Amino acid sequence: MRKVTAGLFSSVDGVVEDPFRWQFDSFDEDLGAGMGAMMGRIDTGLLGRVGYQQWSEYWPNAEADADFAGFINPLPKFVASRTLTGDLGWQNSRLIEGSLEDFVADLKQGEGGDIGIFSSISLVRQLLYAGLLDSLMLIVHPVIAGSGRRLFNDGDPLTRLELQSSQQTSKGNMILSYGLRQG
Repeated sequence: MRKVTAGLFSSVDGVVEDPFRWQFDSFDEDLGAGMGAMMGRIDTGLLGRVGYQQWSEYWPNAEADADFAGFINPLPKFVASRTLTGDLGWQNSRLIEGSLEDFVADLKQGEGGDIGIFSSISLVRQLLYAGLLDSLMLIVHPVIAGSGRRLFNDGDPLTRLELQSSQQTSKGNMILSYGLRQG
């Protein structure tokens, strides 16, 4: 069975929105290697509408980060949206028809590598609480962002996680991978 994975940059105070505002000075070689290992296992991507619209405008013509552009552009990408219609313009991108949860459950049963969630806090939350997210990698940067959207909110259901792996990088980032605790 394929695994669904998500990797999010986080501040110490739990902000995961717009990490480009605060991650730049603590990105290091260890972090790049960890992300590269995760990307090496992914052969299918999931995006929400907002992430798709932002990324489809940037990555097809990105020259600043050729390594990630070379990974994300040819990758088969499925987009969850209630408002987008028709054919999507970004290479290898298709809309998810019907229930996201049913689509992902079926996708997990197929052949292939890991399924990565990109640029979507909402998809991570939805698939985590549906029991479909196998691995949540939080890359905690040594910074307090102060404001911005957090992954978890007051009133979220109690959900037990199990630490799968942890690593500290040379610049003080923590790469923490969690799965849903069984039993």
